Amino acid sequence: MTIRVLVADDQALVRAGFRGIVDAADGFTVVGEAATGAEAVELARRTAPDVVLMDIRMPGTDGLAATRQIAGSRASNSSAGEVKVLILTTYDIDDYVYTALRAGASGFLLKDTPPEELLAAIRVVAAGDALLAPSITRRLIREFAARPAPPVCEDPYTAAQLATITEREREVLTLIGQGLTNSEIAERLFITTGTVKTHVGHLLAKSAARDRVHLVILAHRAGLVG
Repeated sequence: MTIRVLVADDQALVRAGFRGIVDAADGFTVVGEAATGAEAVELARRTAPDVVLMDIRMPGTDGLAATRQIAGSRASNSSAGEVKVLILTTYDIDDYVYTALRAGASGFLLKDTPPEELLAAIRVVAAGDALLAPSITRRLIREFAARPAPPVCEDPYTAAQLATITEREREVLTLIGQGLTNSEIAERLFITTGTVKTHVGHLLAKSAARDRVHLVILAHRAGLVG
């Protein structure tokens, strides 16, 4: 299945570079280019891409505002899934990361990411998972680990999110909160990677978390990770 990609960046050369990388790879196609956030929102509605590569700093409607309008919205084609947004920026700034995640972005990478890693990231995001640049992931986990988490009983929303999960799913959630991958979790719990994926899917559904990054946040809020 071909992954349909929309490129949004205010610099024509940057758009051309990303288009060249994506179009040259098997299983990918660029369905459009946008120079502003407003154009990205309109094109996303018209072309129903699987993934939008979104710059942050653009004139008028910036990438964060555009992400908020695009992420999670249904394309006009009823058979299409949710449009995923992968932020690509030059600026490794924490406020951007947090705002992008709150806006619904599924990934956050820096523009100096090698082409093969960019393509791998697009695949991950298109498949419904979340992905952050390694340096950003480490900082995110450190920040949440440094915050004293209230007991679950003092956080009604978190308690509601965890109310229906099984003990095994709680174990998986704890390991997700520690930053482990599916294969590492499978090793730790002596189960298959496929079983881990099933548990992750159940956690996403039961907690109404958007993606894996939000499961990390949930694990820290719940006090499962010390």
